[in-house]
Amino acid sequence: MHLLLSPLSVRQSAKKMFVLNLNVYRNSHYRTLNTVKIRYKALMVDQIMKLPKMGKVIIYYKLFPKSHRLTDIGNVISVHKKFFEDALVELGILEDDNYKFVIGSAEEFGKVDKDNPRVEILIKEIE
Repeated sequence: MHLLLSPLSVRQSAKKMFVLNLNVYRNSHYRTLNTVKIRYKALMVDQIMKLPKMGKVIIYYKLFPKSHRLTDIGNVISVHKKFFEDALVELGILEDDNYKFVIGSAEEFGKVDKDNPRVEILIKEIE
């Protein structure tokens, strides 16, 4: 199994952060989304390139928000899932992110972590 740590937001511009959740994603311009996706991959590339090439995987996403504010886990994880799995394919770790290669995923709440908010991503290879 392989554990990676993903940030809850990505720099959109010099002055603005993009919070990785579906509420922000659905209201953003496609050029903004492309910029943010590229920057997300750049933040994750060092961790991803340490992974071996994989065939079939199950990916688990665990949310560690910064505050006790009630959060829809699916809204946060859905954008991480999209950006992360696309990055795995673009960087050559997975052949594709369809159901032949990503055969399952799960999401859960970890705990509030004021000092290190994140999404932990655990990849389990299936033989």
